[in-house]
Amino acid sequence: MLVKKLKEKISEYDGKPVTLQGWVRTNRNSKNISFIEFNDGSCFSNLQIVYSPEMEGYEQASKITTGSAIEVKGTVHATPEAKQPLEVAADSITVLGMADHDYPLQKKRHSYEFMREIPHVRPRANTYYAVFRLRSVLSMAIHTFFQDRGFVYVQTPIITGNDAEGAGECFTVTTIDDQEYEKDFFGKHAQLTVSGQLHVEPFALTYRNVYTFGPTFRAENSNTTRHAAEFWMIEPELAFADLSDNMDVIEDMIKYCIRYVLEHAPEEMAFFQKMIDKDCIDRVKKVADSEFRRMTYTEAIKELEKVKDRFDNKNIYWGMDLQSEHERYICEQVVGGPVFLIDYPKEIKAFYMRENEDGKTVAACDLLVPYVGELVGGSQREERYDVLKKKMDDMGMEESTLQWYMDLRRFGGCVHSGFGLGFDRMLMYLSGIQNIRDVQPYPRTPRNLIF
Repeated sequence: MLVKKLKEKISEYDGKPVTLQGWVRTNRNSKNISFIEFNDGSCFSNLQIVYSPEMEGYEQASKITTGSAIEVKGTVHATPEAKQPLEVAADSITVLGMADHDYPLQKKRHSYEFMREIPHVRPRANTYYAVFRLRSVLSMAIHTFFQDRGFVYVQTPIITGNDAEGAGECFTVTTIDDQEYEKDFFGKHAQLTVSGQLHVEPFALTYRNVYTFGPTFRAENSNTTRHAAEFWMIEPELAFADLSDNMDVIEDMIKYCIRYVLEHAPEEMAFFQKMIDKDCIDRVKKVADSEFRRMTYTEAIKELEKVKDRFDNKNIYWGMDLQSEHERYICEQVVGGPVFLIDYPKEIKAFYMRENEDGKTVAACDLLVPYVGELVGGSQREERYDVLKKKMDDMGMEESTLQWYMDLRRFGGCVHSGFGLGFDRMLMYLSGIQNIRDVQPYPRTPRNLIF
């Protein structure tokens, strides 16, 4: 029997015998009656197990340590007047796996820094227990949103010969000790992917609407709270869709995901609101109920120039790459809600973004939301072969490795668009957790590879 099922049908199981397996969160002994806070992983909240000295095996049960795996046989009792809706009076408690006394999660607050040193145990702590279930629920929300709309899920490769962003911050995949890659496993320089976008675009020109959802990697030596060397990305691609169509899908997806997690992870979201960020539920509800505004990058720069002295980075000029403080000011103070910034200078955006008629900007969009700034980045792709080729030549890119990508423009190409949502950052936004290391099961950051 699962605790979740008991709590959903209390009246049905009231007074009936049950057998439960799970783990001890706490074990409190007193003279006449003792209590175990019990969790079996099926839901966020614990179940209270009550046992007394009359129970056979009481002495052994009273010594069960925090973290131990146990089996409980007993009777369900509804307790509508108490703090918890039900409890189980134990007839027997059997230890399935005793936790040693140095079990690191004792009944006290532990720092995030300490918890990052024990990623194999920290899912049992309340914060991470809530985070990783939210991670599961949000994953389902993503797939449900796209599957219900007829998108095809494509698994793009993790090992690639291309750098999608042209940034050069890639991990090398190799079997050799030198850089003679022609003698390596693939006969060329291979890398971990920084994006699935280039590989998913051909499928959009087959199935019309597709998405990829998987791990991506950046060898960026950054120790900020928002960067990790391994992270997950959702990257949809839409054929016969311009930038406006693209933004419509982004808005629908964000609103859908917010409503989905509020419905399917209510206990976890309530915990985040109580313990992590007292405004998190109201904040995301407001976004879900908002109309997403649209503003050009040029208009945003004009707004920032008016108040440039309020920022740490006061050097505001057209052509700059906006910082988080600038993005947050635009959406929180100027717009008062979520906003798409569009038409960025082409020099600060990727080579594959469609050049606008002005020759200076590209059809790109960044979704800015209160509290975090940029949440989603997307663009209309450059579908014109000659324009794409010139951009790559101007950037000094090696065309031979991307000729296949350019060929898409010659083999039945069309207007198409896409975007990327950082899955881990979306989790941070929903929960209010400040560090990406605390929403990933096994974070990969510079000089940090535990397990």
